[in-house]
Order: sequence, then structure tokens, then C-alpha cells
Amino acid sequence: MRDLAGKSAFVTGAASGIGLALARAFAQQGMRVMLADIEGGALAESVEALRREGHAVRGTVCDVADAGSVDRAARESIAAFGKIHLVCNNAGVGGRTRDSGDISLDDWRWVLDVNLMGIVHGVRAFLPHLRAHGEGGHFVNTASMAGFLSGLGFSPYTASKYAAVGVSEGLAGELAPFGIGVTVLCPGWVRTRITDSGRNRPARYGGPEAAGAAAPNPIAEKVAELVRNGLDPEAVADRVVEAVRANRLYVFTHPHMEKNVRD
Repeated sequence: MRDLAGKSAFVTGAASGIGLALARAFAQQGMRVMLADIEGGALAESVEALRREGHAVRGTVCDVADAGSVDRAARESIAAFGKIHLVCNNAGVGGRTRDSGDISLDDWRWVLDVNLMGIVHGVRAFLPHLRAHGEGGHFVNTASMAGFLSGLGFSPYTASKYAAVGVSEGLAGELAPFGIGVTVLCPGWVRTRITDSGRNRPARYGGPEAAGAAAPNPIAEKVAELVRNGLDPEAVADRVVEAVRANRLYVFTHPHMEKNVRD
């Protein structure tokens, strides 16, 4: 997908952080963009902000853990733009950082349903459409360096990101003959609200969690500090745009972490 202008994109987790940066970056390339997010108020604000910048964007509330919600968002996007060429399965949650013995089944289900099944639902909803219009396309699946480095131990987040890398690698080989590329984004520490993702936790997984509600945890506090001092999301988005144009499979945002993987 070297030529992005005039084409259309769908981005999940687009109300803030990396998702919003991706939506802005692709809109700046002349794409029409559907922003999707579970957080309706923040989504409306982000859509309006991009419109004020002169971009052709729309928004749809979408819970990526719910296949029906993603299917509805896909239909809405196709109806709005006619054809979708780029799908960024970006929405993600962190879950709580806690002792392995204290992780609940709701924690596991929520994190895996968003971080892994959100990608599955996005591919399932859009792939038949991309194949049918025959103009090629691209999937961007957001994983993490945690998908290569298991420093968090027995963690739903680590498990979900390893899976995101694996399904992306397999999908890339399968879709190449159709002119559909795949990029798996593997960021390190980036300034996002990932440590506050419990604010959007649906009732079926136990409901929202207030920031700081959990008992003090040195690991969680260190993670929060690293996120606060992390890379600007816009810098991540710029690298993704380059990767889509070059049809690169991997995007590593932190060279020193990539070295650990390659070694």
C-alpha cells in the first residue's frame, strides 16, 4: 500500500494514545479514517479534534471483545466509505500488575478477549471485504515487546501479546498472495493510558476499576513511571505509516529492546 491518499482506514482504540496517533497519521496521508473505541465521550472529542484539523474522519463506539460489535462497526465503516483498505487492530488493555497467584479468571478473559480476540474479530470482520474489492490492503495488529520478552511472568498481558505476534506472522504468509500486507506493531514504553485501562472494563469482566484502586505494588508503580516517560505516540504512528508503505512485518519502536529479540 504505497499509495494511501484517497483510501480508507479503520482504527480501534482510537480515542487516545497510539490509536489516536495512528488515526491522525493516516488521515494526514489523505486517508478517510473511521475511529473506533469503547469510550464514547473520548471518541467524540477525538473525532471532533481531527475534523478541526481538516481530516475526513468519523467515529463509532465499538467493543473489540464483542464480535458482534466489531461486525457492526465494519458494516458502518464500509457504508460510510465504500471500501476499507487498512485495518488497525490496535485496541488493548493492560490488566493489573499483581502476583501470579492473585490473577482472577476475569482478568485473564478480559485481557485475552481485548488484546487477542480483538485482533481475531477485526480480521474476521474485514478480511472478506478486502479480498472482495481486490485492491489490496493491510492489517496492522498492535502487539508489544511483551510479545517477545516474558519479563512479566505468568501474565495475561504477556500471553495475549505473544499470541498477537504469532497470529500476525501466520496471517502475513497467508495473505501475501492476495496483495494484503500485515504489520505487527511491537512498541516498548509509550505515553498512553494503558495503566488506566481498567476504567473501560465491562461489567461482564467485573466492571470498571478506578485508577490506583489496587493495593500498592512496586512493579505496577515502576511500569506506570516507565509509561509516563515513554515514547510519544506520534513517533510510533510515523513508523507504522512507513511500515505499511514498505510492507514490513515488524515495527520495533525501541532499538535496544529489538536487540534482545534478535540476539
